[in-house]
Amino acid sequence: MHRVRVETPIHPTENSEKVMRALRNMFPDLRIETTEHRIGGTTENLDRLRELIRNQRIRDTARRQLVAGRRENRTRVSLSKQAAFVGVVNFAASSPLGDIVVEIESDDLEAAIDYIAQSTVAPKT
Repeated sequence: MHRVRVETPIHPTENSEKVMRALRNMFPDLRIETTEHRIGGTTENLDRLRELIRNQRIRDTARRQLVAGRRENRTRVSLSKQAAFVGVVNFAASSPLGDIVVEIESDDLEAAIDYIAQSTVAPKT
């Protein structure tokens, strides 16, 4: 079972509908919660994120990011809000508008990472 929490800041200069669209492009069934300065939500579905990573052919990069963000039974990555708006996965490096923080918690995190971004490197025997 995967539990995914997604959150991003929203600034007065941003259109909240566009920020929600960016989140839904990555996680279509996200249960959205908003506050004055943040938009976030929860889901258990990683299918769209997996599909985008595979289509963009960035599985190894995604896998490195997911493994690097791992702490016990959860991992955390940041995605670019602007890229997500156009349906592209881009692991962010501190955008001025703030990033989309994705935290994935799982009883079997290794399997979750394998599902999202299976390694393209053949195991050594």
